[in-house]
Amino acid sequence: MSRKVLAAAGFEQQKYYLEKEFAFLPEAIQEDLRRICIFLAEKLNCTFLMGFEENGDLYFETVKREDDFDFDEIGAELEIKELQRKEKELLRALELWYVIFFTKEGEKAKQELLHRAAQGQEE
Repeated sequence: MSRKVLAAAGFEQQKYYLEKEFAFLPEAIQEDLRRICIFLAEKLNCTFLMGFEENGDLYFETVKREDDFDFDEIGAELEIKELQRKEKELLRALELWYVIFFTKEGEKAKQELLHRAAQGQEE
C-alpha cells in the first residue's frame, strides 16, 4: 500500500514542507496543517509527518534523530492521539477530501454527485 506525504515539519532544521500536489488546499487549511506539524515537531523534538494511506486514511509519523536516545515514543503516541481528538473535524474533512479527489471510489462518487446536480438544474 502506498502512502503520500501531505505535510511535514522538522525541529532540527526548522523547516516546514507541504507537498506540491496539495498546494491547492484553501489557505486556512494549509495554515492549520503548518501549525499542527510545527507544533508537534517542536514539542516532540523530531520530524513530524502527516500523510494519506492509499485508501484515504490519514497517517502520522514521527522521525527521531539517530542519536536521540531520550525520544519518548509513548509520549509521541499520546500527543498524536490528543491531536486526533482536538482536530477531529479537520482530520475527517481532509480524509473525505482526499477520498473524493484522489481515489477511484471518490471519482465515482464525484461523477454521481455532478450527474445529480445537472439533473436538478434541468428540472
